Amino acid sequence: MNFEWFIALRYLRAKRKQAFISLITFISITGVTVGVMALIVVIAVMTGFENHLRTKILGINSHILVKNYEGAFGNMESVRQKVLETTIPRNDHLNGLLNMIMGKDGDITVTAATPLVYVQALLSSGRAVSGAAIRGIEPDSVAEVFSVGEIISGEGLGAFENYNGSGIPPILLGKELARNLGVAVGQPIQVVLPSGTITPVGMLPKIRTFQVTGVNTTGMYEYDVSLAFIPINAAQRLLGLGDKVHGLEIKVSDIYATDGLTTAIQKKLGFPFWTMDWQQMSRSLFSALKLEKLAMFIILTLIVIVAAFNIVSTLIMMVMEKNQDIAILKTLGAMDSSILRIFIYNGLLVGLTGTVLGVFGGVGLCFLLSRYKFIKIPSEVYYTDTLPILLHTSDVAIISISAILICFFATIYPARQAARVNPSEALRTG
Repeated sequence: MNFEWFIALRYLRAKRKQAFISLITFISITGVTVGVMALIVVIAVMTGFENHLRTKILGINSHILVKNYEGAFGNMESVRQKVLETTIPRNDHLNGLLNMIMGKDGDITVTAATPLVYVQALLSSGRAVSGAAIRGIEPDSVAEVFSVGEIISGEGLGAFENYNGSGIPPILLGKELARNLGVAVGQPIQVVLPSGTITPVGMLPKIRTFQVTGVNTTGMYEYDVSLAFIPINAAQRLLGLGDKVHGLEIKVSDIYATDGLTTAIQKKLGFPFWTMDWQQMSRSLFSALKLEKLAMFIILTLIVIVAAFNIVSTLIMMVMEKNQDIAILKTLGAMDSSILRIFIYNGLLVGLTGTVLGVFGGVGLCFLLSRYKFIKIPSEVYYTDTLPILLHTSDVAIISISAILICFFATIYPARQAARVNPSEALRTG
């Protein structure tokens, strides 16, 4: 074994003349352990919640949205074909090299596209009125791009496929929206558009009757209380668009490469088309989550820093206790650099021990939380009834390296003080 490591291990294992030093060493190890463990669990929960929220949002929304500055546009099939033919090499993406290392090869492609007609309207059931965002969808292709959620009652999109343009058109309501309106499957509701017909007595709103053929839930209150779906041909007739649509919703092969593909689609379609990906549509939400995750990392790192101060005090007292030992080592030929390394290794052993215990404790607790889900949270607020856990190896590595570096920097001052001990003075006073 290396000379410095041998002495460092002996100092760490040896019984102290002052038990207080051993107590502070134990507190230092415990502090690092608790800090690392808390960091791993909190970052895993934050990452899990971000992933859960992303899955929920992308479950009801497309990856990329194509719209036109002029509003509704025609030649939808021609635009859809151009979009479906758009691909970019993975290496052209900013994370191309990382994706290749992770085993993601091949071009980034558009896998599906579906047209969209969108309108804000009032829904009236005769008992209540509520505002809603109504999305006209194409039932044949919409399932390839996003999900309308879980159908609680009714036939869902089956009624959309059977609607041929005649009779009362079907409408699919969110669970909370149906509850607010006080309607159930089979009952009629009125869709009221603020823009209507100009008459001698003023503007009259356009009112159309729809039949509730299904009630769905996305698992997110904001969507369930404000979103409704109707067949795209019924939406076009309601707004008088003919065969025009408001946009094209797109699904891609890699959700983290949408920025490069968005640019490629924009260039291919040209003006007056414009594109937006899911990261831009939910930028404020995911930016807030990332900022919160960073803030939690910084705050919980303070626990490790406090433990590092304990390491400083432990090593300073150890240097005072081992003054004569240091003097003897120097008289036997030990260099100042060797004494420096002995106490740095001693502090690092404390940090490494705490970090290893913290990693095992944090990973173990994450496994238990993920496996048994014994912590319940209100689903109305957090969109899930249990803590979502997602632990990345990279997060564990960053936390571990950060903790070890903090402990390393904490050892430098007391180790330098040990290296400066004067042998003659230490032996004389001893």
